[in-house]
Amino acid sequence: MKALVCSAFGPLDELQVQEVAPPVPGEGQVRIQVHACGINFPDILMVQGKYQVRPPLPFFPGGEVAGTISALGAGVAGLAVGQRVMATLFWGGLAEEAIAPVRAIVPIPAQMDLLTAAVFQGGHATSYHALKQRAALRAGEVLLVLGAAGGVGMAAMQIGRALGARVIGVVGSTAKAQALREEGFDELIDLSRDELREAVRSLTDGTGVDVVFDPVGGELFAQACRSARRNGRILIVGFASGQIGQYATNLALLKENALIGVNYQGFFTHEREAVERNFSELMALFARGAVRPRIDRVFSLDRAAEALGAVAGRAVIGKVVVQVGG
Repeated sequence: MKALVCSAFGPLDELQVQEVAPPVPGEGQVRIQVHACGINFPDILMVQGKYQVRPPLPFFPGGEVAGTISALGAGVAGLAVGQRVMATLFWGGLAEEAIAPVRAIVPIPAQMDLLTAAVFQGGHATSYHALKQRAALRAGEVLLVLGAAGGVGMAAMQIGRALGARVIGVVGSTAKAQALREEGFDELIDLSRDELREAVRSLTDGTGVDVVFDPVGGELFAQACRSARRNGRILIVGFASGQIGQYATNLALLKENALIGVNYQGFFTHEREAVERNFSELMALFARGAVRPRIDRVFSLDRAAEALGAVAGRAVIGKVVVQVGG
């Protein structure tokens, strides 16, 4: 089979599509004929060796897939060859066949196509966990979303709106702000012309926001933290800027703010009942049209390294997907 192979941690342009042996499912595993693989920022960090978990080399990047089951390992019940499924793998997805444990498998509802299924989990499952379990976002609160044009940011907007919050998105260019005006944000802050704290102060009549959703990090993190009101919650979701944000802890004392980490991999591994409830609730939101990924571009497997580069360069609005199978 074909797969995008990372033989050594380093630049994205060193990745190569190669012919490799197809994997064999072990006990409690299934093999998926991959139709599509969603691209997320942790995929880039893994290739560069900068993620908190390092896969054993060589490995295939790609953490979320959709396709059909092609083989069942020993002891697998309740699933069938040919069944349409999506799965969170964390790596291994940019290949024609991928192995997933049974616990990672989610059947795809009839109303969801395979491309959408391939990009649904990385953004929406992470954002739902962040806003529901970690922030306990309530109706009527104000949610500030950094990196609003990314897949995770847009998912946070949709989920925040579904939970009854007012959502303010933050983007880095006028072009992105214009593209997002019809996506559902209540307000948008364009950093190419607006100063973040002043803009938030103006939009909230000086009171600030209840929840900061930050997948960006860097200098923007400190500015956003200062925009939180008393008893505000600050979600640390990721570091797409490539820099870890710094925080003046006296602000937490003065405003009684809470800094809250969001580690979906840990949640997925250790809180299975909550994971399954979240998926059930997300599917209900999808069925009524409240959440739906925006796919910006579709690449072929031969151009998978280019797909990773597009996400790394923050040149997309929404999600990028690699179509592996026909």
